[in-house]
Amino acid sequence: GMAADLFESYVVTIIAAMLLGATVLSAYGLQAVELPLWIGAVGAIAAIVGSYAVKLDRDRKIMKALYKGVFATALLAIVGFYFLMSGNLNLFAACVVGVVASVLIVFVTDYYTAKENAPVKEVATAAKTGAGTNLISGMAVGLQSTAPLMLIVVAAIALSYNFGGLYGIALSAAAMLSLTAIIITLDAYGPITDNAGGIAEMSGMPSKVRDVTDALDAVGNTTKATTKGFAIAGAALGALALFAAFADVAKLPVVNLLDASVVIGLLIGAMLPFIFSSFLMKAVGKAAFAIVEEVRWQFKHIKGLMAGKAKPDYAKCVEISTGAALGELLVPGLIAVLSPLVVGVLFGAAALAGLLAGVIASGFLLAVFMANTGATWDNAKKYIEGGEFGGKGSEAHKAAVVGDTVGDPFKDTAGPALNSLIKVVNTVALVFAPALLAFALNLV
Repeated sequence: GMAADLFESYVVTIIAAMLLGATVLSAYGLQAVELPLWIGAVGAIAAIVGSYAVKLDRDRKIMKALYKGVFATALLAIVGFYFLMSGNLNLFAACVVGVVASVLIVFVTDYYTAKENAPVKEVATAAKTGAGTNLISGMAVGLQSTAPLMLIVVAAIALSYNFGGLYGIALSAAAMLSLTAIIITLDAYGPITDNAGGIAEMSGMPSKVRDVTDALDAVGNTTKATTKGFAIAGAALGALALFAAFADVAKLPVVNLLDASVVIGLLIGAMLPFIFSSFLMKAVGKAAFAIVEEVRWQFKHIKGLMAGKAKPDYAKCVEISTGAALGELLVPGLIAVLSPLVVGVLFGAAALAGLLAGVIASGFLLAVFMANTGATWDNAKKYIEGGEFGGKGSEAHKAAVVGDTVGDPFKDTAGPALNSLIKVVNTVALVFAPALLAFALNLV
């Protein structure tokens, strides 16, 4: 899940930062290689202490209480980085940029996905006229949300590069991901409240209990969306650090965009996230179809099931979904692993650099779009279920359910999986860069 995704980003970013640190030993000494590890340690300690700041105020606003923990962790991390940098203000500034960017990403994602804010209310209002307008409005919000998040990442790259070059970008990414512990805490809140609501419903508890769990679940949807935004941005910056390390290993000081092979790689790279996502979305559709068919078969052949006098075969549905999840991942996995190798062998290291750049840019935007669009549809449904536009069972609610159904594979399957695509492609390229370089020099 999200913990594995963020851990992967965390590790590859630290490794890339250490590799880039080895290239600037003359300027910063051995500290350049050690700093990424110390940044992670400071962030972990800051998260432990910052978690104690999560307390409800008199206004009883849950998101506010959770965000207090994020703020406290960020401030403590910045203080720790100041003492860690041994007076090197440029590297300290690069780390501050990463921390500030992570906080901004969380709040921007919250704006576009929380049910209290205008974008979600706009999508919910669109559901009054049917599923079509609900889907169109949700996609418009998702597309719009890519701009501020991309601008935050661009600003972080520009500022950190100004402070420390490519090594500064790597440190900025490491500092951003040093907040991983508190971000995973936010993400874990969502499944806990979701399962609490499910237990309340299945056990037949009073509606007032479900009303409380629904409110908690809506906040959980927002926290899951904000952590996805953080994970996507972290993957993009981490991949950029890997890209810089690849360029150093492959002896590519400059990538010429007028070179046809680079353009070929760039276009192929921009295409990969879309092809990758198509296989994942198709897998969800196949699994859903098989499960619906199985449920219909059970209702038809298990006596008393419709009347609630018999138990359904839950295990069969779990078996179908698990089998689909494992079997349908083969092709996307091969795309992620083989595409950099094929492009590198056929067109060379420069073309591979173009592919990496294309994957990062295209994958980041598509992942943000999918994650935020799905979360917006989900919380638009929750907003209507809170009593707006007729509440549960209304025509607006039926339309919102359609949007939520479409949004689930967006935000829970394809969107998060693009993080892995971005990182795996860059990691494979970095690992095989020496072999590709030797191949190009006819040494293999």
